[in-house]
Amino acid sequence: MTLTTCHMSVSLDGFVAGPHQTSDDPIGVGGMRLHEWHLGEPLHEADAAARDLLMRPKGAYVMGRNMFGPIRGDWDADWRGWWGDEPPYHAPVFVLTHHRREPIEMAGGTTFHFVTDGFEAAFAQATAAAGEDGVDIAGGASTVRQALAAAVIDELVLDVVPVLLGAGERLFDGLDDPGLEPVEVIHSPNATHIRYRVGAAGGR
Repeated sequence: MTLTTCHMSVSLDGFVAGPHQTSDDPIGVGGMRLHEWHLGEPLHEADAAARDLLMRPKGAYVMGRNMFGPIRGDWDADWRGWWGDEPPYHAPVFVLTHHRREPIEMAGGTTFHFVTDGFEAAFAQATAAAGEDGVDIAGGASTVRQALAAAVIDELVLDVVPVLLGAGERLFDGLDDPGLEPVEVIHSPNATHIRYRVGAAGGR
């Protein structure tokens, strides 16, 4: 079965990014604390398993403009994402934006496509491009909320990190209950990794 997935690190108070995103703080002030669980070496066994789940190949991705970069308004032609010359996606990535831009082909098979007519159009293009390999909703918070509201996510993984950010981008603000059924929980001293089936009884 082909799944649409989403995998996000989140603070105990529900934030997936801190406030004031800039080129110096790409995930907002304090936001990198949410990702320390998979950045060190050696990794705890549970963290390594969650990282492998995060990095499993997908057929296509959908992300918001804020995740692609800190640029607001018209595009800076030199900006090609946070990830250097070879981004980790190795597949088509459909970026939500209000500003047109030609696709950007990167090393390793990643091509960024810029979609100006909304989430549903981006998801449809990603689904067509992915085929049997499935789509991942890469973030950030607004894009995940749109995907949950559209009821297209089948599996949601949350890496719950024991920190409080106090401000930033909340994951679930303004959403109806999507019906999350825990199907797997593993943990380390750094994070609790919960895999949910989306759309359980009582939700959507």
